[in-house]
Amino acid sequence: MDRYHLLFQIKSLEKMIFRTFIHDDKVHFAKQKMISTPTQMQILEYILANPKKEIYQRDLEEILNLRRATVSGVLQTMEKNQLIERIVDCEDARTKKIVLNSKTKQLFTQKKKQMEQIEKIVLGEIPKEELEIFSTVLSKMKKNIEAYGMNTKKKTNSCLEGRNDQK
Repeated sequence: MDRYHLLFQIKSLEKMIFRTFIHDDKVHFAKQKMISTPTQMQILEYILANPKKEIYQRDLEEILNLRRATVSGVLQTMEKNQLIERIVDCEDARTKKIVLNSKTKQLFTQKKKQMEQIEKIVLGEIPKEELEIFSTVLSKMKKNIEAYGMNTKKKTNSCLEGRNDQK
């Protein structure tokens, strides 16, 4: 199998899953608050799983392995859709705690059921053994990317250090 073809298949599957996830929301877009992306679901799931913890944008960036601009945009959309509020932290006015609105938990529960149904459809009749192998392969792919990123950063930093030495 062509290695690059595999990357396109992964991206195609991701798009299909995303379209299925948001399909129902398009009909009711103007009528209700929306949880319209898997990233929003991940954020809500983390907040709900940590009810006693104060959660900030930087926590979500780290946990979800997303860039600051990405998380900021997602949080802005969630705030606009009245899923969350961002409250200025008493100790540091530069940071804002992320707090769920009252009806968000109910909406999350509904969308989580929808995601579970989509997962059942995606997995279909795939045997458990094959799914375990697939999960292992995905984990290895993630580790490969992380290792590559770490190696790239080291090379970039050493190149920059070399430039500074020459000055």
